[in-house]
Amino acid sequence: MINNKIFNSILLFTIVGEFLLPWILKHFYPGYDSKMMVMSALGSPESPVRLVYNIWLVWLGCFLSFTAFVYFFAFKGNFPVLSVLILLAIGLFAVGAGVLSGIFSVNESKDVVTAASKIHGTGAAIGFMALMFFPLLCSIIAFKQTDRLSGTVCLCAFILAFVCFACFIMGDKEEFAKTILGYEGLWERLTLFFMYVPFVYKAISVLRFI
Repeated sequence: MINNKIFNSILLFTIVGEFLLPWILKHFYPGYDSKMMVMSALGSPESPVRLVYNIWLVWLGCFLSFTAFVYFFAFKGNFPVLSVLILLAIGLFAVGAGVLSGIFSVNESKDVVTAASKIHGTGAAIGFMALMFFPLLCSIIAFKQTDRLSGTVCLCAFILAFVCFACFIMGDKEEFAKTILGYEGLWERLTLFFMYVPFVYKAISVLRFI
């Protein structure tokens, strides 16, 4: 399945949609600043596009949950431990930053805290931290398979994802709010981009674009 063209086409479409849809929806959300505001704000109760974005998050979570098992079964024969870690990395992100985040909305203002926003925040945080190690796990497998190019690409993606995630976390601090680290929306998108690199690289390879 991991080398199936239909599966990888849908995966690539989903990942492109992860960035394209927020870019489209922001034009229907007056006052939304994609550099300063996280994507989850598009699904907040104050958002006029919340229904569309929250449905998208549930779809993202469901498909990535399926993807987690595809990757698990693809690697469990030769790499049983790494395959379980990959299953957890993708699965926790799919459930936490996908399904739960789509069902339980965060508020536009961080000062407004509800039960839903707490669930959303916890799920998204755990999901992000889990998926951040996905490129590293893919890199280890690639190097074990003597695929140096894939291993290097995934390793670089892990390092850059880690750096961007650190910037994203630091941007939430008051002392960095007026610096470039305060661009939370930008750092979130960059973190996601680099975490998704192994998916994109594999999908493009299977579809023979490279």
